[in-house]
Order: sequence, then structure tokens, then C-alpha cells
Amino acid sequence: MSSHIALETFQASDFNVAALVEGLMEEDVKQAKAEGGAFNPQPHIKTLEHALSLLLPLRKANAAKTAELERSVAAAERAYRGDVRGAKAGFETVNSQFQALDSKITSVGRTAVRIGEQLESIDRLRQRASEAHDLILYYNEFALGDTSRLDTMRKEGGKEGRAKVALAARRLMSLAKEVEGVEGAEATKDTIEKYCERFEKDMLRLFDRYYRKGDPKAMAHCAQTLQDFNGGQSCIQIYVNQHDFFISKERVQEAAGGLVGGAIWELLPDPDAPAPKSEPGLANLYEEIRVTVGQEAQIITAVFPNPAIVMQVFLQRVFAQVVQAYIETLIETATSSSTLAYLRILHLARSSTNSLIEDLKGHEFFRTASQMAANAPTLTSPLGATFAGSASDPNTPASASALTAPGAGAGGVGVAAVSTMLESAMDELFVPYMEGTRYLDKESKSLTELYAGKLLRFTNWHRAMNQAKPSNTIFDRMVNQLTTAAHQASNATPSAPQQPEQHDSSRLDRLMKLSGLATIAKEKLIGEDVQPEQMFEEGDGALDLGVAEKMLKWHAEAVGRMVELSALGDVPKNAYTLLKVLADSFGKAYVETALDTSLHQLGLYDSKAEPDLSPIFVIRLADMTMHLWQRYIATALVPLAGTSVTVRREMGIFNNHVTVRIEGKVNGIVQRTTDAIISWLTILLAKQKKLDFKPRNDNEAFSRLNTEPCLLACDFLVKVREAAHSSLSGRNVEVFLTEVGVTFHTLLLDHLKRFPISATGGLMLTKDLALYQDTIATFSLSSLDSRFEMLRQLGNVFIVQPQILKSYLTEAYLGRIENRLLRPYVMCRTDYGDFGRKFWEDILGDDAATATSAPASGGKMGMAPGWGGISSGATFGEGGDGKKSTLAERKQSIFGGLMKEFSEFGIHDHRTSMQGGSI
Repeated sequence: MSSHIALETFQASDFNVAALVEGLMEEDVKQAKAEGGAFNPQPHIKTLEHALSLLLPLRKANAAKTAELERSVAAAERAYRGDVRGAKAGFETVNSQFQALDSKITSVGRTAVRIGEQLESIDRLRQRASEAHDLILYYNEFALGDTSRLDTMRKEGGKEGRAKVALAARRLMSLAKEVEGVEGAEATKDTIEKYCERFEKDMLRLFDRYYRKGDPKAMAHCAQTLQDFNGGQSCIQIYVNQHDFFISKERVQEAAGGLVGGAIWELLPDPDAPAPKSEPGLANLYEEIRVTVGQEAQIITAVFPNPAIVMQVFLQRVFAQVVQAYIETLIETATSSSTLAYLRILHLARSSTNSLIEDLKGHEFFRTASQMAANAPTLTSPLGATFAGSASDPNTPASASALTAPGAGAGGVGVAAVSTMLESAMDELFVPYMEGTRYLDKESKSLTELYAGKLLRFTNWHRAMNQAKPSNTIFDRMVNQLTTAAHQASNATPSAPQQPEQHDSSRLDRLMKLSGLATIAKEKLIGEDVQPEQMFEEGDGALDLGVAEKMLKWHAEAVGRMVELSALGDVPKNAYTLLKVLADSFGKAYVETALDTSLHQLGLYDSKAEPDLSPIFVIRLADMTMHLWQRYIATALVPLAGTSVTVRREMGIFNNHVTVRIEGKVNGIVQRTTDAIISWLTILLAKQKKLDFKPRNDNEAFSRLNTEPCLLACDFLVKVREAAHSSLSGRNVEVFLTEVGVTFHTLLLDHLKRFPISATGGLMLTKDLALYQDTIATFSLSSLDSRFEMLRQLGNVFIVQPQILKSYLTEAYLGRIENRLLRPYVMCRTDYGDFGRKFWEDILGDDAATATSAPASGGKMGMAPGWGGISSGATFGEGGDGKKSTLAERKQSIFGGLMKEFSEFGIHDHRTSMQGGSI
């Protein structure tokens, strides 16, 4: 029961009286049921009644206590509200009093400000009046020739006295220039000018003495005094002119003596050596400039009132006197070496100078000077002239006014002003070399010289082979110049004196060394008359992928320089210009020259001799070389033209024209080679004797495996196959061999109709046809296999018995050929006349009837799908698919596939048609 009467039971949110009463009586009810008697509620009722009697008074007492507390709280709230109302009223009173006091203070302050302004105005008037009085007094004394007052002030007043004298002298000079038409004014003006000149010289001597002693405080006083006197420009000039950096040694002359002969100068003209990243003398000079600027920054800041101006003058002198002279010496030395050395030094000097300027821009001195100058107030004298010098002060020199005018003086010289000066200095350094098209012309000339030197022996070999006269292009003129120099070198005598310009350091000698002509010239006998066109060796005329890669590498170096040295907007145009230079040497002078020689050699082909297939070997190397060309252009040049749609389009059109021109020459080589092959095969077949297939001695015929024309033709076809695989690649081999095979098949069809063939001769013929078939099978072309299988079956026509000929003609490939087309071959059988016309008409049909009824009968067609007709003028298809194409349609560009990968970079082929992989 105690668990039910606990305080927690009554405090629970789910308290229920009925559940409480039931819980209190639950044990008694269970006990009564267990005893078998009735439950007696009376004890519990009494207990509850007693509990109620105790609880009711407590509830009344609790209610009374609650009411009393509520009354107390209400009284407290009323008292609190009264206190709040009193406090609010007091705060409002204080606030109104404070506002009244504040208005009085403001009024008094305004009055004080007006009084202060009036006092300042009066003080300025008083000060100006006092200074005007002193100025008039000084002027009158100068008019009398008396300068003792200012001399005494300068000598006895110390630093403050010299500062006052500087201001007075400047104002006197300004006043003397304004006084006109008064007697004695000119004499007074001359006296004042002489005094000012003497004062300036004395201050400069004093500054120089302190400068030599190394007293920065005294130097600062002199600099400030001269600043107040005339802008301080003369003081700055003395400081800069007497600096040890300029007068301690003759830098340029000293450095110039060690330029030639160093390791860097031996590698500069070598295009295969990497371009140097630094030049020792220039690197040391620039490092010394960095150190000197760091040291001078502290001195200038401590001495001069406008340190940024002094540093600007100092740097201008450094670039104009030291840097410019050294760079000119470098470039002059490089120019005497080679154009490539000139360009490499120019690029090195500009990149090094740019790095120096960036370091100077980021120096802490300029940031600090800029902040100090921005916070410095502009001081104005009581007479209205700025202390730093202004347009209103006629005594201030123009140069000083320009440097110290508002916006250009201490408050204007900072990071922006010095950055502009440094960039301008760099532009002035390289304007003689970069202005207009000077740089790009040099770059083009350098590439032309290098290419001419590298291809000199190659060009001479091809000129000798072609017996062609050189054109008037820049490349050819350079080749002629180098060849003539080599010719003169080979014919020179040992006793002939050498001029200084003929040494190995000359540009021609270096290019001759690059081309290998120097070695050839030395190997020739002295005094032997060696013609320029003989300056080559065997094998110099072959295309070489190593040479092509080297030419592209040299061009890539030039492009890299161009990107760094050219303005951003000129990069696309300059890249296109360099592409033209590359096309003239790489495409026209290298690849096209080799192709022209091959065409020339094929044009000299003697139709009565076996053709030389070696000229076709140039095609594979030309193909690989042009792949390098296209990949290089797509990777290195096309992205540079991305900012200019016009240049990008022109670059694509130009590249297409170069490719088309080379493709045309390659197609010409293939066509001439094909014509020579077919011509020679025709000659070989013409060697067939009239009775080769109608032998008189059967035993002798059986002893021979094949006829001589067959053996010769097959041997030649093997050479053709090997040449094709060696010179062509991919689809081009298949198309070339298909054309040769199809044409040879046509020749054989016409060949079989020219000879009488006996049964024994038919066996000889089948051996020849089997050898032809086996030889063509080595081509691995299914379209040719079906053609020569048909040809073998046609050969069996001559050995089949006449009685079974009719059934044989309806089988396999022959079953698809009209009988009227087979009749000329059947008529070549020697037993054709042994049978009557009716017999043959029964086998072959009536010739006239077949010819007229065949098209309408729906029977056999005139051409067999997959290999064409039997006449030499028939068209031919590919592999039995029924599609026919003429010879002209099959002769497409061998380099058509080159443009596929090039189109990925945005350059598309503008030609009407180009099918990759077909000839």
C-alpha cells in the first residue's frame, strides 16, 4: 500500500482516483476470495473518510495562503510600475538637459572654429607681410650690392640658416624676373643670379664633400636645401654621375674582351646544340645591378626627400649607359658569328632583361617609396609657390618642374611610374632589333640559312641528276652562295693568304661545316678544278627522316622564340609567316625535289629496257615525312593561330595546297611507274614465239616447264611486288598491285588470241598460266585470284576434247561468259578446222544469233561480275562484288589520308574529293 500512497503517484500525469482505490483494495479482495468469504469494504471506507477529513482543512488553508500571496504580488507590481514611471521621467529630464548642453557646446565650437580660421588667416597675412617685408629688404640690399645679411644667415645660421637662405634666394630670383621697367632692375637681377649661382655651387660642393665622407645626414640636409632652392636636380645628377657603379671601371670594354672564345659562343651557331639560357657576362652584370639597387635603396631613402625620383634617374642611367652598351656588344659579336647566334643572343638578352625588370619592380624600395609619397602632404609657401618647384616659380628648372610637378613628383612616382620607366627602357633597348619586321626577317633568314646548309649536298645531287637550273628563290640563292664558297675553298692553294673574314668563325664557313661541304672541299686535290655541282657524295639525294626531324626541331626553336619575342596580337601572323618559310624548304626544296628527281628519272625510261623501279622507293619516305609535317603543324603551329580565325583559315588552305602539290607528284610517280611496268610486260609477252604453243617436237615441248616470256614476266612481277611493298603502305599497296594485276590480266587475254594452240601446246599454255596464277597469288589480293583462276580455266579450253567442250564451257567462271566472247579463243585451237561449222555452232551457238538475242534473252550477260569482260577496253571491279570502276576513278591521291588527322585540329580539306589510301 505504501507504494500507492507515495508522492510520485499523485504527481503523475496519468493519476486516476479509481485506479488508486482499486490498487489499495486489491490485496484485501484477493485475500477474501482465497478464504471463500465476501469482501468487507468498511475498514477502507473509514480510512478514506478519515483521510478526507484531514485533507479538506489543508485545502482551505492552502487556498487562503494562495489568495494572500496573490494580494502581496499585486501590491509589489503596483509599486514596481510606480518606480519605473519615476525613473522614466527622470531619464527624460536628464536627456533634455544633455541635449541643451550639447547644442550649447556645438555653438561654442562653431564660434571657436570661426575664430581659429580668422586667426589662421590673420597669421598667414602677418607671415606673408613679414616675408614680403624681408623679401623687399633683401631686394633693396641686393640693389645696393649688399649681400651681407644673407651671407651672415648662411654662415652663422647652420642648417636652418642655409634652408632660409635657399628659400629667400629662390623667391628673390622669382621677384627679380617679375620686376621690369624700374631703374637698376637689370643690375639687381644680375646680382641675384650671381648670388644664386654661387649659393648653388657652395651647396653642391658641400654635398660632394659629405658624399665623399659618407655622412648621410649632412647629405640629406644639402639635398633638402637644394630641393627647396631649385628642385634638387643638380644634386641628383652629382650623386648619380659620381656613383662607383659608373666610374669604377670600364665595364663594357672589359666585358667585350672576353666575349669571343667562350663555351657559349662555340655552341651558339650550332643548331643541334640547345639554346643557352644565360650569358655569363650579362648574368654577372644583372646580378650586380640587383645588388647595387638593394644597397642604394637605403642610401637614397636616407638622403633625398624624393627617393623614388632619384632611383628612377639612377636606373635610367644604368640602362642607357651600361646595359645598352653591353647588349649592343653582345649582339654585334653574335652577328659576326651567324644569324642563329644573333637570334639566340637577342632572345637570351631580352628574357634576362625582362627577368631583371620584374625583380626590380618587386623590390621593397618602390613599394615603400610609393606608400610614403602617397602619405606626404604638399607644402606651399606663404607666397603661393610650392617648395618642390612649380610652374609659378620661374627659377625652377624645367627638368625639375617635370620631375616634381603634382602627379609626377614624390606623390606620383611609385610602383606605376617606375614600372612604366623600366618597361620603356626595355623597349628602347630592343627597338633597333624588333621594330617592324626586322626580327621576323632575321628569323626567316636564319631558317633559310640552316636549311640551305643542311640540304646543300642533297640539292646539288638532285641538280646533277636532273640537270636543272636553280631558281631565284631565297633558298636557292643561299645554296648557290654556299656551293660557290665550297668551290673556292677546294681550289685554293696553301700559300694563298687567308683574310680574317674567311676564318671558321665566318657565317659561310659555319654553314659549310653544317652541310659537310667543308670536308668534301678539303678532300679534293689542291688545284683540281672542282665544279660546284660536284659538291656531293653518293646517297646524298635520299630522303632521310632524321634530317626531316632535325629541320622541324630547328623550326620549333624559332617558333618558341617568336612566341616570346612577338606581341601577343602578332603571334598568329608570324606563325603563318614561319610556316611559309618551312614549306619553301621542307616541302618544296626537300620533299618535292626528291619527287621531281624521281619523275625525271622515270621520264628518261627507255621503253626497250627493263624499267628501274628504284624511283618509286621515294614514296614511302615522302609519306612518312609528310606525316611528320602534318603532325608538327597540327601540334606546334595551328594552336598559335587560334586567336585569329582568318589566319587559321589561311593556314589551312596553304597547308592543303602544299599537300595537294606533293600528292600530285606522288601520283605522277605511281602513274609513270605503272605505265613503265605495263609497257615492259607488253614487251616481254611480245617475245612469245609463234609456235611456242604448237610445238613440232612433243618431247622437246614436254621437257620445258615454262616458256621464256612467262619466266621473264613472272620474275619481273616478283620485282614489282617487292618494290610495291617497299615503297607503298596500307591500302596503297593493294590498289597499286590490283591495277598492275588487272592490266596484266587484260594483256594475257589479248595475248592468248594471237597464237595457234595444239593439244600439246595447250599443256605448255596451262603451265604458263599456272605460273602466272601462282605469281599473282603472292600479291595476296582476292580480286586478282578470281581473275587468274578464270584465266586458268580458259587455258583448259585448249586441252579439253571437242566432244566435252560444250559441257566444260558451262561450268565455273566460263559458264558466266557469253559464248560469242569465247569463240575467238576456241578458234585458236589447231583442230578447229577439223570439225564442221554445224559442230561448232552446236557448242558455241550461232554467232550472229547469240549477238542479237543475248541482251533480250535474259541469259548470260556480256560481263562477268567480279572480274570484268575479256576485252582490253573492259572495266574492272573489286573482289567479285559487282561494283565497277574505271582506271581514272581508281587513281586517287596516295596521301589522301593525311588530312584526316589534321582535320581534328580545325583545318579541313577544301578540295572537292580526297580518298585516303587509294592511288
